[in-house]
Amino acid sequence: MENSTETELIFKFSEEAHLKNWKIVDDAVMGGKSSSEIKLDEQGNGLFAGQVSLKNNGGFSSVRHRFSKKNIEEYTHLIIELKGDKKEYQLRIRKNSDDQHVYKTHFKTSGYWEVIKIPFHEMSPTFRGQKLDMANFSGEHLEEIGFLIANKKEENFQLIIKKIELG
Repeated sequence: MENSTETELIFKFSEEAHLKNWKIVDDAVMGGKSSSEIKLDEQGNGLFAGQVSLKNNGGFSSVRHRFSKKNIEEYTHLIIELKGDKKEYQLRIRKNSDDQHVYKTHFKTSGYWEVIKIPFHEMSPTFRGQKLDMANFSGEHLEEIGFLIANKKEENFQLIIKKIELG
């Protein structure tokens, strides 16, 4: 797919979108006090928002989307149309939904609508915040995508997502 402009949609938020396969996972799973939600805003975009708390050794909020396994060998990167709040987020993906580890990369938002492109080969393996001694994401297949905020400070956040594509 070199030099191609073809993309494949993973998820497009809209007023008709169903969020049942989107799941919030906050630090409350380990006793933390952060809280967040995923919902549709007035324009039909996905709104991942909440508050990160450092209480009880907390410090993260995340949202995940699981879908049927996609063969992505012909693609090299993810394309995400979003509007953030000038904060840094992590993009996290899983080859298989039952994998314990994820592949992640960081991106900083500008406060404006933007399209970010994240090459698969830049996504490194991690488990509970620790980098693993494994190769970066190979780009064979994909079954989960998510966003996480964990900037080691108490803060409110808001990430608006329009769509996620393979490119």
